[in-house]
Amino acid sequence: MISYIIRRLGGAVIVLLGISIITFVIAFLVPANPARAIVGPHAPEALVLQVDKQLGLDQPLPIRYVNYMNNLVHGNLGMSYVLDQPVTNLIEQRVGATAQLALAAWVLELVIGIPLGIISAVYDRKIIDHIASLLALIGISLPVFFVGLELMYWIGFRLNWLPVGGTGGFNYIILPGLTYAITGAAYYSRLLKASMLDVLSSDYIRTAKAKGASPARVIFGHALRNGIIPALTYGGIDIAALFGGVVVIEDVFGYSGLGQLAVQAISNLDVPVIMGTVLFATAFVVLVNVVVDVLYGIVDPRITYS
Repeated sequence: MISYIIRRLGGAVIVLLGISIITFVIAFLVPANPARAIVGPHAPEALVLQVDKQLGLDQPLPIRYVNYMNNLVHGNLGMSYVLDQPVTNLIEQRVGATAQLALAAWVLELVIGIPLGIISAVYDRKIIDHIASLLALIGISLPVFFVGLELMYWIGFRLNWLPVGGTGGFNYIILPGLTYAITGAAYYSRLLKASMLDVLSSDYIRTAKAKGASPARVIFGHALRNGIIPALTYGGIDIAALFGGVVVIEDVFGYSGLGQLAVQAISNLDVPVIMGTVLFATAFVVLVNVVVDVLYGIVDPRITYS
């Protein structure tokens, strides 16, 4: 397994390198000048050229990328053009809030999605399964921003149960976390149902029932343990979706996390911050996928690594 992890981490370095090239090129191919965005639209051209030189934007793109990577290797993500702070500090200030929101959303997804999937599989083609399937279909179909705005209006504004926006204690995480969970739980539900139906029809499940195993042991001790493996796979993908979805959620709720930082950086053409947030998110996603692959062998000992 150690050699497998080393190979996966080596592949992760290649992925990060590719992402850095793509993000860097796209950021500087945007038909706008970061220096102009910094000094303002009415600033004289001489001042724009001076800022260009200070930021190194007057150099050819390949040289700028080599300089950026040289700094990155030494742990330097650069300085924000707009906020005039090290990008590393900005990420450190926001990552905790985003991690809390992402964790809350993921836990709520599991709390909602896994029971719905189990119920749908156990009561397949019965009325309760049809209700669960309808709820899952509605959840999949609704845009994240629409769910967020509806929750803000009904729960936050009309009922005044929770804050409608901002960053603070646990109360500020519930609505944005639930927003993502409503749409994401539907995928876990449908995926787990399909997987468990296959497992429940297998020979060893029939053998367990013939030996007198209780329904709870059959479902949770045998079917769920094997049927949840595809959900683990989706869990790794879901982390990437969480980072993408959190950008929208943080913007809707005014939540001060990495997503909001990235949106502000894109609006201001703050390339170092854009690069820093994208690379951080990519590294986190790659790492989580490696962890999920390792968990396969723990959940199902039949899985080997070669």
